[in-house]
Amino acid sequence: MKRYDLRHLKDNFYDRMTELIQSDLKPGEVGIFLFEIGDFSPIQKSADIIKESGHELMNSLKFNEVDWTIVVKKKGN
Repeated sequence: MKRYDLRHLKDNFYDRMTELIQSDLKPGEVGIFLFEIGDFSPIQKSADIIKESGHELMNSLKFNEVDWTIVVKKKGN
């Protein structure tokens, strides 16, 4: 399990999140991604990106007043 803090990217974290899943996680490994939610649209968009890429969104929850955490399991090969 690896944790990634993408809050510094504001709402431009999608490409970096996808890159980290592909390059830094092993098949079957879990990654925890922390990002800022702003207007809440990043929550659905991040879930859609995970689903479209074939990975498993295991959890999605509010971390505090401005941050959100998603837990992703990389698809196994």
